[in-house]
Amino acid sequence: MGLPGRGSLVFHPPRGGVEAGMWVSHNVKVRDCLASTSVTLKRCLKLGVTMAKSKFEYVRDFETDDTCLPHCWVVVRLDGRNFHRFSEKHSFAKPNDIRALHLMTKCAQTVMEELEDIVIAYGQSDEYSFVFKRKSNWFKRRASKFMTHVASQFASSYVFYWRDYFEDQPLLYPPGFDGRVVVYPNNQTLKDYLSWRQADCHINNLYNTVFWALVQQSGLTPAQAQERLQVDEVTTKEVKLPAEMEGKKMAVTRTRTKPVPLHCDIIGDAFWKEHSEILDEDS
Repeated sequence: MGLPGRGSLVFHPPRGGVEAGMWVSHNVKVRDCLASTSVTLKRCLKLGVTMAKSKFEYVRDFETDDTCLPHCWVVVRLDGRNFHRFSEKHSFAKPNDIRALHLMTKCAQTVMEELEDIVIAYGQSDEYSFVFKRKSNWFKRRASKFMTHVASQFASSYVFYWRDYFEDQPLLYPPGFDGRVVVYPNNQTLKDYLSWRQADCHINNLYNTVFWALVQQSGLTPAQAQERLQVDEVTTKEVKLPAEMEGKKMAVTRTRTKPVPLHCDIIGDAFWKEHSEILDEDS
C-alpha cells in the first residue's frame, strides 16, 4: 500500500511478530509505518484472521489425499493435447518429423536434469513417460505434485527450445500436454508397462509409414489410405535383440547421472541386464 507523499510501504504478512516481514523506504517515518501496520492488523482481525490460523482454514479439509503408495514405481505419462492439429499447423514432416522428435527428447532431458528422482524416461511421437524411484519421497509422493511439475517443466521447455529445432517455423500458439500418474508395484509390471509403450510405438510407426507412403507415393487420399489399411485384429510379437547387442556394458556414475537419449529395444531382457541399476532395490 502507498502512503501519499511519504514513499511506499511493502508489507508481507507477519510471521512470529508484528515486526517481521516489514520493509520501509528511507523517507517513510517509523511512526507512520507502525500506525499503518496497526490499521492493517485491526482490519484483518475484523475479518476473523489471527496470526497463524483463520476461520477460513477449514477449506483445506476439501483437499483430496493423493499420496502414491510407498515402495512402488511412480510413472508420469504426458501426451500432447490435440497434437494432430498442432503438427498440421506447424507443417510437421510425415510420417516422422525428426525436428519434433529431437525437441521432445530435449524436453525430456531437461525434465530429468531438473527432477533428479527420475531414473528413466521413454518417449514416442507426442508422448513421454517418466519413471520416479521406488523410494522417492519427492513432495511426500503426492501424485498432483509429480504430474504438475513434470507437465509444466516439459511444456515450458518445449516453447523455450522450439527455435533450436524449428529455425524457420515460428511457434504459432503454445502447445499443451495432459498427464496421468500410474503406480506400479514391482519391477516386472514396470518393465511390462515400458514394453507396452514400445510395442505401441512399433505398431503406430509401421502403420503411419505405410499410410503416408500410400498418400505421398501412391496418390491415395487419406480416407482411401485408411480404408486400405483397415484390419480386424492386431497381434504383437516379442522382439528379439540382435546377438551383437548382448553383453554390452556401460559405465554409470552414481552421484549425478546425465540423461542420455537411447534408441534401443526395451522389450527384451538385454537392456535391463545392461542397465540393472534402474530397477535396483535401493532406487
